[in-house]
Amino acid sequence: METLVAEKWTYQDMLENLPADSCYELIDNELYEMPAPNTEHQRISGKLEFAFRLFLSKNNLGEVFDAPYDVRLDYDNVIQPDILFIKNDNLNNVTDKCFEGIPDLIVEIISPKSVYRDQVEKKDLYERFGVQEYWVIDPANQVIEVMYLEKSEYVLKDYLVENGIVKSVLLAGFEVKGEEIFSLKR
Repeated sequence: METLVAEKWTYQDMLENLPADSCYELIDNELYEMPAPNTEHQRISGKLEFAFRLFLSKNNLGEVFDAPYDVRLDYDNVIQPDILFIKNDNLNNVTDKCFEGIPDLIVEIISPKSVYRDQVEKKDLYERFGVQEYWVIDPANQVIEVMYLEKSEYVLKDYLVENGIVKSVLLAGFEVKGEEIFSLKR
């Protein structure tokens, strides 16, 4: 993902100058165009989102959203995570256009071009803004990392390789099996 322009952008600039259905992120005033996800990415995202929705519908803990959906952390940082969870207490920050605030849990599915951005830049951004739990999914290696914010820093709390099980810290009782997420079965 390359920076679109050299000038500094704000959320207001995005609203005024970009098509409403465009997929861009704003990180520290720099605008980045988001590439369309590939088939594997879509399958993983869909399976994990379904698992979240099923768990949340049984437990009434909040709501899950998926990309493309703007999350305005502030006017200089607007992201479109692959999946995000918002607790019931924070649902008042959901507007007609976006979520304005800090999601409780974010999932990013990396692609070859987004490794550094997802594992370093976005991790640092989410840590800085206080996103409680951050999942990074690496489809190429069939790995899921679950990081949880402790004392303003992410700590690796769970790690799934291929066919293991990974659990959320924030959502007690929520777990997924690698074989269900990474399986090519439709």
